[in-house]
Amino acid sequence: MTDADADAKPLVLLTNPIHPEAVARLEPHARVVTAPDTGADTLRRLAQGASGMIVRAQLPDDILDHAPGLRGIVRHGVGLDFVPLATATARGLPVANLPGSNTRAVAEYAFAALLDLRRRLAHLDRTLRRDGWLAAKTLASDLPEIGGTTLGVLGLGEIGRAVAGIGRHGFGMRVLGAARTPRNLDGLVESVPVERLFAESDAVVIACPLTPETRGLVGAALIGRMRPGAVLINVARGPIVEAEALADALEAGRIGGAALDVFAEQPLPEDHRLRGCPNLLLTPHVAGTTATSLRTMGLGAAEAMLAILRGERPATVVNPEGMAEKGGASQPSAAAIAPSSASGLVCGA
Repeated sequence: MTDADADAKPLVLLTNPIHPEAVARLEPHARVVTAPDTGADTLRRLAQGASGMIVRAQLPDDILDHAPGLRGIVRHGVGLDFVPLATATARGLPVANLPGSNTRAVAEYAFAALLDLRRRLAHLDRTLRRDGWLAAKTLASDLPEIGGTTLGVLGLGEIGRAVAGIGRHGFGMRVLGAARTPRNLDGLVESVPVERLFAESDAVVIACPLTPETRGLVGAALIGRMRPGAVLINVARGPIVEAEALADALEAGRIGGAALDVFAEQPLPEDHRLRGCPNLLLTPHVAGTTATSLRTMGLGAAEAMLAILRGERPATVVNPEGMAEKGGASQPSAAAIAPSSASGLVCGA
């Protein structure tokens, strides 16, 4: 391949690395550039020549002002708060995401966190090594089981339904659910107001999207309704939970514990108050990150991006009204970017 051939290909900007198999799928049809960092100025500079973007990090609100040749955006994941969706739609740019691509990973994380908070295996291990057999064995006498308790799920999309299913069928939990729109879940979940969900649940899993309505939703009022031994697990977005209200409850021992995978500011600052809270499990936004989910998301993102470059509607486009005609001499023909049948991916909702 000559330099001229390479330059003729559309440029696809990755905000972060994606699975090598996904890069290999893109490279015959596009120049793939991975941003060296996710700083706003870096992304604005690299977007100048981009025909497509695959997004794993927050985009600057004005990114589209710096991407005059952009044909579309693919979210490597599900949540759309990383993308200026309204602006993209207004400009006729399609945006696709990958619903269901990391559902299992996030649901598994939610129960890994719940098991950690309830059965305290790592704590028992440390106590046994430090203080001996009897000291660790005594601690177990006060640890509750999960089965038969009440699980509250805030948000009943793909992930919320998966969490509810594991709780109900895997652990025999009573499951309460609250969602913005009513859903038919065939008796899996008892639909209740959010205030009742927090008041009656032994564990609350937050799995709703970040919207103007959910930002700061879980604050002092809802946390104050939780039972003394209840735990809170956030696998959604950090700003949904008011960090100060949660820290107050944990430090005062008013709830049993919490697990946070997401934060309003990421990375979590070294001096953040949450770092010193008792009974709090902290992880660096990895609930949906496994070897399996990264491959699925990477290949799904590659196929959606190739569809956009062909001028086609991706199967998982979230703003079909954004599919404006994008002509131009640099647009490759559909035959030049043929769909792959090798990945076997189904990225439906």
